[in-house]
Amino acid sequence: MAGLARHVDPDELIKKLHDHPAHRSGHHAERAVSHTTPYSTRYAASTELSKFRIPHDGAPADAVHQLLKDELDLDGRPNLNLASFVGTYMEKEGERLMIENLSKNLSDADEYPAMMNMHARCVSILADLWGVQKGEKAIGSATTGSSEAIHLGGLAMKRRWQEKRQKEGKDTTKPNILMGANAQVALEKFARYFEVEARILPVSAKSRYRLDPDLVKKNIDENTIGVFVILGSTYTGHYEPVEEISKILDDYEKETGVDIPIHVDGASGAFIAPFTYAQAGGPKWNFELPRVKSINVSGHKFGLVYAGVGWIIWRDESYLPKHLVFELHYLGGTEESYTLNFSRPGAQIIAQYYNLIHLGFTGYRQIMENALANARLLSRALEATGWYQCVSDIHRKKGDYIFEKGKEVYNEGETSADYNSGIPVVAFCFSEDFKKDYPHVKQVSVSNLLRAKQYIIPNYPLPPNEDKTEILRVVVRESMSMDLLDRLISDICDVTETLMQTDVVDLAAWQPASASFEKQHLSRGLESRNRHEAKQPMSAGVHRSVC
Repeated sequence: MAGLARHVDPDELIKKLHDHPAHRSGHHAERAVSHTTPYSTRYAASTELSKFRIPHDGAPADAVHQLLKDELDLDGRPNLNLASFVGTYMEKEGERLMIENLSKNLSDADEYPAMMNMHARCVSILADLWGVQKGEKAIGSATTGSSEAIHLGGLAMKRRWQEKRQKEGKDTTKPNILMGANAQVALEKFARYFEVEARILPVSAKSRYRLDPDLVKKNIDENTIGVFVILGSTYTGHYEPVEEISKILDDYEKETGVDIPIHVDGASGAFIAPFTYAQAGGPKWNFELPRVKSINVSGHKFGLVYAGVGWIIWRDESYLPKHLVFELHYLGGTEESYTLNFSRPGAQIIAQYYNLIHLGFTGYRQIMENALANARLLSRALEATGWYQCVSDIHRKKGDYIFEKGKEVYNEGETSADYNSGIPVVAFCFSEDFKKDYPHVKQVSVSNLLRAKQYIIPNYPLPPNEDKTEILRVVVRESMSMDLLDRLISDICDVTETLMQTDVVDLAAWQPASASFEKQHLSRGLESRNRHEAKQPMSAGVHRSVC
């Protein structure tokens, strides 16, 4: 997620840069236009590329390409970014389709009717996959990701609530929405941006670090526009109990007449649960439940497309208030639109349709089952060391949710149906025995030393109320091969043993990379080492943007 960046006075910044050792020579020769290779230009030898002000003259295309490519080599390797749910691999045929259609704008419906047909087919396929009922006319749209989709789903719930209250002559100024403290930041953003009270309910070990149905029952009222229920928590991978919460809302409506809808945030899980043998761990989670009015998913997560596409589907067009839909007379024809964005790339929609047709149901099932199997293997390996225990539980026998020291690890299940349901996330922490034997070792040091091996594995506290527990988290994506998994397990063990053999040393203070000038002077964010200076501590839940 891109952070907020500041504009600076280039002249003032350049003065500061000249004080840096790398800039003290004072040699700023004119750029030579002619060159033999990109490295023979003066941009490579003695003149920097302009950073904060557009240069008067440009530079040769191959030189700029090479120099920017070299700078981008300083980034992490996407396949070793085990913090992210966003896919980093596509087959070359899918990539080729994207490249061939990079110039197509999803908003230009008249100019690109074939692309729009594919968009409509994707909406239809997802609605069918999520159990749309006979007689209902599901409606939906591609979005730039699940964040936009969640905002659209929430806004539709707010407007329906307002319209109903207005008809009844009741106050419409105090809407609220419920979510667990494990919610990804997009859900809280919706509430703040669209002026809805966010009732963020504490999670606990008892609730398996997810939305607690008992707290839902205590916090709903006539001003509740809806409940966000998460199918795949970004913290621990747990599915929230959609059907159980639906029954609570059913009972509440019988008692009070107040009808409260559910929006399922299936950013990851809505592309996993339909295909896996475990499903969502309960009989129903989707449009089979009448109370579920809308569902979102990220096509760029387990939909297996590169970043830039999400989806939002309403079970019937009656649940999308007409007042929110715009009729566009833009480039010849007439289109109806309900999005927060207008122009956006269409290539990802084509890639999504490619995956759906190419992989089919069985192909997606194989990929999701493989990812869960690899996540179970990693979980079992970590707990077998005695140094770690898992907070996630997809590797435990169905119905067994708690880590017990010395308990024999279950590994006899043939498919995900034999284990607890969830997304392929491994959330783990030091075991109590390890912390007792090595009290000087800080868990964040494991994350930092693994970064030196190019892995990106975050370490952060669980949501408020459980924030005394910090977890390391690995997202097992399609591209986590058995060879990479074997190496990862070995490297985690190697790093842990290194820390065990050291004297008291604060490796938590070590950071893999120094801050750039841009980070120091332009960004409104902080380095990890300075996170204590943040306006809100991590314990306040602001790190819910980890995805």
